Amino acid sequence: MANFQQYRVNGKKFSLKSIKPNDKSERGATKEVDALELAKLASKINALQDILYAQGKHKVLLILQGMDASGKDGTVRHVFSECDPLGIRLASFKGPTEEELAYDYLWRVHKQVPQKGEIVIFNRSHYEDVLIVKVHNWIDDAECKRRYAQINAFEKQLTGTGTVIIKCYLHISKAEQKLRMQDRLNDPTKTWKFNPNDLKERALWPQYMQAYENAMTATSTSYAPWYVVPADSKKNRNLLISRLLLSALKKLQLDYPPVPAEFKTITIDD
Repeated sequence: MANFQQYRVNGKKFSLKSIKPNDKSERGATKEVDALELAKLASKINALQDILYAQGKHKVLLILQGMDASGKDGTVRHVFSECDPLGIRLASFKGPTEEELAYDYLWRVHKQVPQKGEIVIFNRSHYEDVLIVKVHNWIDDAECKRRYAQINAFEKQLTGTGTVIIKCYLHISKAEQKLRMQDRLNDPTKTWKFNPNDLKERALWPQYMQAYENAMTATSTSYAPWYVVPADSKKNRNLLISRLLLSALKKLQLDYPPVPAEFKTITIDD
């Protein structure tokens, strides 16, 4: 079992340099061992997700943030590879639409939070509204701090009404991002993923690292902590997030709902 505390942002001053993107401590001795472990974790997550949905009591929100090519889509494919789509929902947050801009920035997010029995994965999230907007100076420091407080209040409301929140920053190095972006250009099956605008954001790497540090420091709370996931190794990333999710599901002490008494007397005719 992973020592999650070493990846958790404690809410005090935090530096991303304290966690190495190329760390592989979650991995086993061989690729075969890793593959077997991932399969076991996926099977266990599937079993508990089935009970979660049947019970219809708890709600789980997995937030995935990270730089371009950090592996948000790949994480979803591998962590939930064994899960029945029933009770699993993915919400991706791109640039806001004209309608969304007419409301407060949390409006579009609140509509996507999980209902009872659901696991919802946010591919990017409300944190975009304290990251890209701050890096490009579309909001000032005072507004950014106000949003940190609003996000904390929003997440406290969610957890207070039965939602478990797991926030993961996929910590990729700039060198690894370069390799993955180049691979997208070289591989015809991946070229569709490449966006020239990603290069403009890559040029602002130091500003993004600072924005992430500030945001995680301000919003890693006891009820919704941040975890920094070393993501240069895809298997390391998938193993750690799978373990985080499985641990959270186990803590819910899930159980199938009892059979109603009137059902016990029903006989199905031939």
